[in-house]
Amino acid sequence: MSSSRPYIMRALYEWIVDNNCTPYVLVNTAQAGVVVPQEFIKDDQIVLNISPVAVRDLLMSNEQIEFNGRFGGSPMHVYVPTGAVMAIYAKENGQGMVFEVEQTPTDPEPTPTSPSTDGQPGSRPSGKPSLKVVK
Repeated sequence: MSSSRPYIMRALYEWIVDNNCTPYVLVNTAQAGVVVPQEFIKDDQIVLNISPVAVRDLLMSNEQIEFNGRFGGSPMHVYVPTGAVMAIYAKENGQGMVFEVEQTPTDPEPTPTSPSTDGQPGSRPSGKPSLKVVK
């Protein structure tokens, strides 16, 4: 299945805006493909205000967030791959969601060190669906 991150981001964006709050996204600027103003990056991260009054031509697709904005009075086109979004939240109250770091497709899949076929608790048969808690 495809990543649920872009769908959750769009839903949270709409919810934040509908509640008259300001949507902010926290971006990992070390990820490939991120185009943001370099002078505002701190510790490989940047917080972007993506409210309707702050940006123009906002596009939140399954692959990226794009918009035109002004930074220090200078216009800039911003491009953020969805995998680089670390969180989306409301400025006013901090409500939103933090996302887990998404592995890039070039990362190798983790392999178990020893296969478990004894049915012990904690072992998971292959092919079965699993859920994980998102904080």
